[in-house]
Amino acid sequence: MNGLELATPFALALLPAPLLLRAFFGVRAAPGGGLPLPATIRERLGAGASANRLRLSWREIAAALAWIGLVLALAGPRVAGEVAALPAAGRDIMLALDLSGSMTKTDFELDGVAASRLAVLKHVGAELIRRRAGDRIGLVVFAETAFAAAPSSFDLRAVSATLEEMEIGLVGRSTAIGEGLGLALKRLSDSTAPSRLVILLSDGANNTGSSEPAAVAELARGMGVKIFTIGLGVDDTSSKPDDPDAVDFAALQHIAEIGGGAAFRARTGAELGAATRAIEALVAGPAPAPPTIIFREFWIYPGALAFVAAAALVLSTRERR
Repeated sequence: MNGLELATPFALALLPAPLLLRAFFGVRAAPGGGLPLPATIRERLGAGASANRLRLSWREIAAALAWIGLVLALAGPRVAGEVAALPAAGRDIMLALDLSGSMTKTDFELDGVAASRLAVLKHVGAELIRRRAGDRIGLVVFAETAFAAAPSSFDLRAVSATLEEMEIGLVGRSTAIGEGLGLALKRLSDSTAPSRLVILLSDGANNTGSSEPAAVAELARGMGVKIFTIGLGVDDTSSKPDDPDAVDFAALQHIAEIGGGAAFRARTGAELGAATRAIEALVAGPAPAPPTIIFREFWIYPGALAFVAAAALVLSTRERR
């Protein structure tokens, strides 16, 4: 906590303004005739006037307090304090998540209990989002089509809640990887963040949509957006090419290679969590942010003094009438 300071200290230059105005534009006695007075009476009147001039009436005091309070309020007395800010990572992250029908397959475990791929994805994805304090994170989901579920935001709790509400069937049941990746890039196109990346997670192969994933990855490289991919599932097309639920990890590797990122394989929930942490480790750590300066304002107190003094003057004027 710092000491008392003034927001606009030059306002104090207004303090002598009434005295200056009175000195330069004081009321002059109106010319006119009058009866001549004896010298002794004039001397007594003069002495009395001088004594009265040395005394200030309460109205003059109230006017002075009103002016002083007003000027002090304009000067803005305040006390500055520091509040630690969140680390400014300077990243915009879009999560592109597969919600195709194969995500309902129960071949994973969550806390020792059999769980669907979607349930594990929600659990691990929510943890990832909550860990990214200081980043802006958005959410795109895709299956037969792509849908922007959550815009880029620092409100990680809201993005995490949106992920946990996602259900299979919202955007079809096929797998349009190119469409999901393309929409994620579109959401990052207006970002001015120094670091932009897409984390693409899929448990299948690109089997629908008009956009080729490799072509979209080329576009991402031209935009300076890095792509990281995670292949989710026990089997992949290299070992079981005829399995409709097998993940095309070779294609995901190719996308990540073009996009300047890295590809990860996740056959269990633990491997999925490790993959997300590995991606975080590959991205530069957060930069220290300067503390946020907040001010405790005190102008209200001299302002209240000015108001009370001015109100007293107005009331006394009405009573005299």
